[in-house]
Amino acid sequence: MFSPKPVRFVVAGLAAAAVAGGAYGIASATSSSSPATASAATAPSPFRGPGGGGSNARSGPAAGGSIGTVSAISASGFTLVTPAGQKVTVNETSSTAYKNGASAAAPSAVTTGQTALAIGTVDSTTITAAQVILQPPTSASNTASTVVPFTRATASTSKSIGQIPTDYQQGFGTIVGGATASKATQAALAAYPGGIVDRVVELSNGGYEVHNIGVNWPHHIFVGKNFKVLGAA
Repeated sequence: MFSPKPVRFVVAGLAAAAVAGGAYGIASATSSSSPATASAATAPSPFRGPGGGGSNARSGPAAGGSIGTVSAISASGFTLVTPAGQKVTVNETSSTAYKNGASAAAPSAVTTGQTALAIGTVDSTTITAAQVILQPPTSASNTASTVVPFTRATASTSKSIGQIPTDYQQGFGTIVGGATASKATQAALAAYPGGIVDRVVELSNGGYEVHNIGVNWPHHIFVGKNFKVLGAA
């Protein structure tokens, strides 16, 4: 029996082609032989957040991802609900790669009720997936219980834990993509699942600030050069 999944690729492929010619002029995410590698949404460039960057500000399309429970399957992909209650639309393409744990998987392996990590190009709450990892590994020091879900009209939590770079300035750095963004995104989401990583910024010290939206805390997850989570704010 043939899986109905390939039909989804045709629809998603047409959508991706439309986006490629759109106003953003940004390439769709594609898979690679490297695990969970998202293509760069743009070439690395200096980043300046609007007005210094709001704590829950959404950027233009960039490499990132999200983790959550698959709540629905559609012709073009599926919907995730994160541990903090954020809904995320995941669009699949013919080049999306799949893994179940550490093993390669077929598109049909994505079913409702599973935990999935989607890595790719993020535009607000939509991810064009370069890779989907089912039953992804989590951090040994998982801090999901400390994530503060987003509540409209509620001020964001203001606190810092762990190591925050002493010269860190919100809204400054270089947006990165590819394997670098994928590794930083996975590390951040393993430690703080619940939000959506909408960009990864390389800082002047060589580490990374992983920008997290859709939650009231943390908005900034700091990852070292070795892709270990150091702190959050």
